Amino acid sequence: MYSYSDFDEGFVRARVAQFTQQVERRLDGSLSEDEFRPLRLMNGLYLQLHAYMLRVAIPYGTLSPHQMRQLAYIADTWDKGYGHFTTRQNIQFNWPKLPDVPAILSALADVEMHAIQTSGNTVRNVTADHFAGAAADEIEDPRPYAELLRQWSTDHPEFQFLPRKFKIAITGAPHDRAVTRAHDIGLRMVRNAAGEPGFEVLVGGGLGRTPMIGHVVRDFLPVPDLLPYVEAVLSVYNTLGRRDNKYKARIKITLHETGKEEVTRMVEERFAELRPLFGGADQALLADIRAAFAPPAFRNAPTDGFDAFYKADPVFRAWADTSLAAHRNDQYAIVTISVKAHGDTPGDATSDQMRVMADLAERYGHSDLRISHEQNVILPHVHKSDLPAVHAALVQAGLGTANVGLISDIIACPGMDYCALATARSIPVAQEIALRFKELDLEHEVGPMKIKISGCINACGHHHVGHIGILGLDRAGVENYQITLGGDGSETAAIGEKMGPGFAYDQVVPAIERLVRAYLAHRLEPGETFLLAVRRLGLDPFKAALYGTEGTQDAA
Repeated sequence: MYSYSDFDEGFVRARVAQFTQQVERRLDGSLSEDEFRPLRLMNGLYLQLHAYMLRVAIPYGTLSPHQMRQLAYIADTWDKGYGHFTTRQNIQFNWPKLPDVPAILSALADVEMHAIQTSGNTVRNVTADHFAGAAADEIEDPRPYAELLRQWSTDHPEFQFLPRKFKIAITGAPHDRAVTRAHDIGLRMVRNAAGEPGFEVLVGGGLGRTPMIGHVVRDFLPVPDLLPYVEAVLSVYNTLGRRDNKYKARIKITLHETGKEEVTRMVEERFAELRPLFGGADQALLADIRAAFAPPAFRNAPTDGFDAFYKADPVFRAWADTSLAAHRNDQYAIVTISVKAHGDTPGDATSDQMRVMADLAERYGHSDLRISHEQNVILPHVHKSDLPAVHAALVQAGLGTANVGLISDIIACPGMDYCALATARSIPVAQEIALRFKELDLEHEVGPMKIKISGCINACGHHHVGHIGILGLDRAGVENYQITLGGDGSETAAIGEKMGPGFAYDQVVPAIERLVRAYLAHRLEPGETFLLAVRRLGLDPFKAALYGTEGTQDAA
């Protein structure tokens, strides 16, 4: 993985020193909250419903064991013993005290981490496929490009005060595990007719109150043109983007109002101006970065032990069937660790669990960890002979739940339990759904299912691209949950369709159960997933299940 240069180290330390002084001025009253707000947001510090929240960047989701242990130390020393992994591949600490924040930032700097640009109207944490560098279907590891984008965008003088926040995602595989089509810029690695790698460029995706799927503005962008082209997109957006209405300030609205053809023309024109100015310096830097992402020294050893264990132990087999993905090396597997035991808060990991995951990565995983946008943790390189030992350790730590990709592997925002913007609870809904389907013992029969829950219209839980999406709203002071169906965040991305009137809090779990039972009754055997069934059948049979005489409907 990438290690800080002297410049990186000096830059981060200078920001810590600067923010330390700003915190001191806030504490002694020299700065009002209104004056302090933009300064703290530039350093990832939010004021939430009950306390401050610090959002720590995990660039393209990659962590070392040393960094994970430091996050555990921070959780124990300055928070409440846990951290929350987010859909932006970051970690949030929900209870830091303002006087302690400089010490936290200094502790992060000790392990080459920071919270810069995790908030504000700037380029946020660049996210990537959480299987990057390991996936069997990958064209090329996208993380060197993500790191190049991170270095280029950090403190970029032109893009610190954009019309609105800006999110970039990148994948190196045909199967999109980075939700690139729902980002301001999505980059999908492809090959041209000559077999050369490059990028399909999508612009104008995003969720929130106006969900949109990104538009392809370049079918093929050569690798050397990446930075000047991305800069051209941002430059055009910075010029055209609205600043009079924050709800219409994202690039998706700019593209919609201006037109894809005109925006593309302006981007290409600006790109032609910028391209000669880069002069190859970015490619020299990219070559240095690539060296930091060389594959580990894979071990050559028999895998017979895994096969025997898989056949003999049904508990291990259930975990392996849901938690393992194909690795580019046949002797290895990619392990997804579920941070979503039934009834737990999705994405929360205790400090002890963080240390267990760090130890496992160090002992069995070539010292590599990833955070997924689905709020789980990945060991991308585990030899198959080590999988029984890894599984046993995970079970002991409460991390061995065999539910990855199933109905209880729910994405949920913090909702009204933490967030000042939320209009409804998300976490309890997720917990109750997970517990209900564990009680019914149905989730393995249901198979692949992505439920995503947001506690407000800002859609931090990505409900628009959930196979089942749940949006919590306030209706005259009462929580009301709107359900969408057929969303998809993959390479076949789609925005879910609203089903009809919403449901009261205590009606949500029965409503989801009715949807699932309708699917089980109508699916084609064998192997028709929930999403494929929705696409084949349309919404009508599911609306009938939701709003028929057997279900209680609550007016929206």
